[in-house]
Formats: sequence, structure tokens, C-alpha cells
Amino acid sequence: MSEINEVEEVKEFIDSFEKLKKEISKIIVGQEDVVKLLIISIFCEGHSLLVGVPGLAKTLLIHTLSRSLNLDFNRIQFTPDLMPSDILGAETLDQNKNFNFVKGPIFSNIILADEINRTPPKTQSALLEAMQEYSVTISGKQYPLAKPFFVLATQNPIEQEGTYPLPEAQLDRFMFMIKLDYPEYAAEVEIVKNTTTQSSQEINPTLTGEDVVRFQQLIKKVPVADNVIEYAVSLTHKTRPNTEKGSKLAEDFLEWGAGPRASQYLILGAKCHALLSGKYSPDIEDVQDVAVPILRHRIVRNFRAEAEGYTEEKIIQELL
Repeated sequence: MSEINEVEEVKEFIDSFEKLKKEISKIIVGQEDVVKLLIISIFCEGHSLLVGVPGLAKTLLIHTLSRSLNLDFNRIQFTPDLMPSDILGAETLDQNKNFNFVKGPIFSNIILADEINRTPPKTQSALLEAMQEYSVTISGKQYPLAKPFFVLATQNPIEQEGTYPLPEAQLDRFMFMIKLDYPEYAAEVEIVKNTTTQSSQEINPTLTGEDVVRFQQLIKKVPVADNVIEYAVSLTHKTRPNTEKGSKLAEDFLEWGAGPRASQYLILGAKCHALLSGKYSPDIEDVQDVAVPILRHRIVRNFRAEAEGYTEEKIIQELL
């Protein structure tokens, strides 16, 4: 592809992002940073985990995003009695005593894993292969998933009753952990106005699956300077206690740090962030802008950090 065509494609990408954001804002008031991160994760082939107390429109946000994209959508409500076969599907015996595979709701473009931490780890782990390999294996046979494929999960804070912490391997599959806070006063006034009348906004699909895949390929082609890659890898290494490039902060306050997937997502996220900022190559500031939601669920604090009030965010900010 010529350089001129790529410049035009970048302009189209930015225009598509703005249109997508505009459609979502018809329903979701405020939360601009949350919406931006969610869209970035989709264009980077990443999955996202939204964390917040009930009532902050986590589910509505994901449902609105799916309506703005012309893609297949399935919602899975995670409950304590949910089984892996309820997600993946299962083989059934027909009248002729032949086994047929009946596909589960995982076979879709966008999966809303609603309240993912309300189901035991055995069922949570049913998503692992799908999120990494884009396939499902049942009885030794592999079934590919359609692309694009995203898992957008919601969870209530771990401290709430009746929840199961997500395994570290599961958490590492998510590109972003996005935390939602209570809306500001003016935004909440607008929310109440919009949701207590008969009028309803119509969402128009702005992108097809082919568009999303094309933009994902565009982001992979964005060049990155060696010093930016080295900065991202160095930042990840700083989170690892008792290693050659680990920081004093990590040794004091962390049980363990982020793995190589964090470095990969820092660069992919920086590439997308750079394009949306009108740059054709990311710099260190772009890496820093996506660092907190990428690293916060990949570091584990020790007792000293909890005792001294060091949150994951505070540790990452000091490392930056």
C-alpha cells in the first residue's frame, strides 16, 4: 500500500472513531475516557474488563457499543451455577446416535461477560482459549471463532459479597482493566433527564466487521521507534520485584509484576492512541497514557503496600 493511501486510511480511521464515539454518547453521558479506552481495545484486538459498583451503566455501555458496530452480539450472564458448556456449547446425541456439536453463545463477534466474577474459576477459565487462540476445543476437536472477536466483561468490586477473584491467567488476557467512577453532578442530571422520559435515541451502526479488521491491520503497520519499545519493556520490567531491572518500588510493595503481554499491549495501545492524537508514530507519552489500565490488573501488591495505602495506580504513577 502506498504512503498516500495509508494517510487516507488514517484519516478514515479517526473519522470512524469520532462517529462511533458520537453514537455511543447518544445513550452514555460522560465517561469519555472509558469509551475511548473501550474503542482502543477493540481496534487493538484486545479484550476489556470494566470494574465498578452496580448501576454505573457498565452493561449498557457495552450493549450500546455493540449496537454501534454492525457485529453479532451475545450476552452471557455469569452466575454461580453457570457451567463451561453453557458458554462453549456441547456435543449432543441425535436420533441416529450421531454426535453433533451445538455451538454456545461464545460463537459471536462481541461477547458481554456480565458480572464475570460471580461464577467460579472453573467456568471463568472456559474463556481462556477463546480469548487467546480465537478457537474452542470440544472433545479434541477445534472450532475457530469468527473475527473480529472480543470479550468485554463487567465485574463488581471483589470486596462485594458472592464474588470470586479472577485467576491471574484470566486477568492477563484482558488488555485493559477500566475502572468506572460515579458520574459527576451535571452528567447525572443529564442521565436522569434522558432516562425518565418516553423519548429514546436510535443507534446507527457505523462500522462493519470488515472495517474493524482493516483498522486492526492498519494499527499493526504503524512504525514504532526503538526507544519507545525499549521504554515500554523497561516499564514492564520495573514492575518485577527481585529481577535485574526491577525497581526498588516493586521490591518494597509488589508480590509479582507484569508479564510480556503487558509490553505488547503497551505498544499496541500507544500506536492506536497516537493515531487518534493525529500522530503517525507513537512516542513515550502515548505509552504513558495507556499504562495505568494495562498494568493495574497485572501487578499484585504485598501486605506492606496495603498497610501503607499504596494502590496499584499510585505504584504505576510513581514508576512512570
